[in-house]
Amino acid sequence: MFSYCSDPSALEGFSWLSCYLTTGKHLSFYAAFGTVLLLLAVTAPAALAFGFGGAMAARSRILPLSWLGRGYIAVVRGVPDIAFFLFFVIAIDQAIEWLRHQAKCPDWSEPIRQGNDFVVCTAAKMPLSSAPQWVHEIYGFWTAVFTFALVFGAFAANVLYGAMKAVPKAQMETAAAYGMRPNQAFWRILVPQMWIFALPGLSNLWMVLIKATPLLFLLGVEDIVYWARELGGSKAPRFTDYPHGDWRMWYFLALLVFYLAFTKVSERVLERITRKLSHGQATMAGEEQRKQAA
Repeated sequence: MFSYCSDPSALEGFSWLSCYLTTGKHLSFYAAFGTVLLLLAVTAPAALAFGFGGAMAARSRILPLSWLGRGYIAVVRGVPDIAFFLFFVIAIDQAIEWLRHQAKCPDWSEPIRQGNDFVVCTAAKMPLSSAPQWVHEIYGFWTAVFTFALVFGAFAANVLYGAMKAVPKAQMETAAAYGMRPNQAFWRILVPQMWIFALPGLSNLWMVLIKATPLLFLLGVEDIVYWARELGGSKAPRFTDYPHGDWRMWYFLALLVFYLAFTKVSERVLERITRKLSHGQATMAGEEQRKQAA
């Protein structure tokens, strides 16, 4: 990046370090922090949407819908995250390719399942082998986002389902006495009040989601863990212009600092949200605010 970086073998001290930290791979490493933040920014609302839908289904009076919601919560929460991630990514990838295979290659005569191999025609590959690298990366990222949202959505559904039940029944009975239909009472009374009961569980879930982002590495996405391991390993002079020993400890220490700082900022933000949602609520935090105001 710098003009004096043209001959790394002649560099020493800070000049060597400044050139080393601005190589193309390091720029990819820095960009990977943005990938993690983007994953969180997209996955959190998506998981909340899955969770809200799952909670609504679980409390539905229509039995098949209730079974579906409860089953979604029970199955996903009962499977280890790593096992589900590895299975579901493969399953959804093969499902997409199978559907594309049926549409694009109807004359295919060979079986798709050939022993342990899943074989589809070239046109059905997703993404296509001829597609540029960025297409493969975007496809892998959005597959990971959907998987994260589906898994953490089940946990969010369990939290929201409990929060809906925590809203005093007297509130709903009062709404009915004022002539509100069940649908109106749900959206105007239950939903606005449930968030204060759901926030502690959702806050913990947010922290778990932050700590789960290194699983991107297992899903084939070049995230910060991938680049920390790639850059921190020993580099011999014949393989790189910037040889060094095993520096993985320092790279993973940087990741430790990043995650600790991010969780600390998250805690502060969640505290502010809790104080805001507690205002006027019949909770311990709401009662404390009323005493302070008095």
